[in-house]
Order: sequence, then structure tokens, then C-alpha cells
Amino acid sequence: MIPAAMKRTSLSALLLLAAVMPAYAHVGVGTTSSFTAGLMHPLSGLDHMTVMIAVGLWAALKGGKAVWAWPLAFVGVMLGGAALGMAHLAVPFVEPGILASVVALGLLVALAVDLPVSAGVAIIGLFALFHGHAHGTEVPENAGGLEYMAGFALATAFLHAVGITGALGLGLRFRGLVRAAGAACAAVGVGLAFGVL
Repeated sequence: MIPAAMKRTSLSALLLLAAVMPAYAHVGVGTTSSFTAGLMHPLSGLDHMTVMIAVGLWAALKGGKAVWAWPLAFVGVMLGGAALGMAHLAVPFVEPGILASVVALGLLVALAVDLPVSAGVAIIGLFALFHGHAHGTEVPENAGGLEYMAGFALATAFLHAVGITGALGLGLRFRGLVRAAGAACAAVGVGLAFGVL
């Protein structure tokens, strides 16, 4: 169980992140019509890498079905969000949601929050929607975008696997290191929100 003070602090941090200016880390950045561009995009920014690895770390901490369900939920909802972005359907708070995802998922790992698998799917799915929508809005109107989507889905799954493998490799004996990695993820999110990183 998480202490009430910790919950209030986490909620305050998320609200603060939602209030900051958007990072504009996605729209119009680079080529977005090839498999290679899609493959490289999640590897090109701290927000992407941190969130994807954090999902893997949190899934490994939870164990059981979460090890495959949470990464699968992220990739699946991310692709749905990308389709919404490609169709020019608006999703509110995309950039603040992306920044909040870095902090929130980092905190979930750092605090080793143990939620039911379905609750984790819901949280991860919400953040994946923001990430996917940002990817989808980058695809030019004259490009189908399927190759790009396939590339970023594969890179995302790879980064989830890095988090899972890292956490499982450290094992229960070094659980504190996994949690420290989560704290580092949250710190990266705060740094991005305030323009320090």
C-alpha cells in the first residue's frame, strides 16, 4: 500500500507536468515515411526510450501476465493512436501526456507500485495513446505510413524487452537497482518538462 503523502506528491508532480508548456518533441521531426525512420524514431529521444524501458521494468517487477500483457498493450494502443493521428483526429494533451508518462511510469517503477494487470494495462494504454498519436501526426499525407508504423512498433517492443531483460537479469536480489532506474526515468521526465534535458 502506498502512503497518502506519497500519493499526494505523485499527483502534484503529474498536475505540474500537465501545466507546463508542450515539448513539441514530435511534430515535423525527420523523415516519417519509411520503415527505417520508424525504427529509429523511438531510439532518437529520451522521452521515447525512457518510457518504453520503464514499461518493461514495471512489467518485470510485477511479473506473471504483466510481462507480456503490459508491453503488448502499449504497442497495440500506440498503433491505434498512430492511426488516429494519421486520420487527423484530435487527441487532447498529447505533449503534456507524453511528458507525464515519463514521470508517472518512472515513479511506478521507483515505488514498485503493485497494481492488478488490468489497471496497469489501462495506465499504459492511456500513455501509449499519446505516444502513438504523436507518431501518427508525423506521417505525411501522401505516405501510407504503414512501414513507418511497423518500424516504430518493432523499436518500441525492443525497448520494452530491454527493460524486461534488465530487470529480470538483476533479479529480486537487486530489486533496488531496478527501482533506482525507475527514479532515473522520473528524473528524466522532470528534466524534459523544465527544458533542462
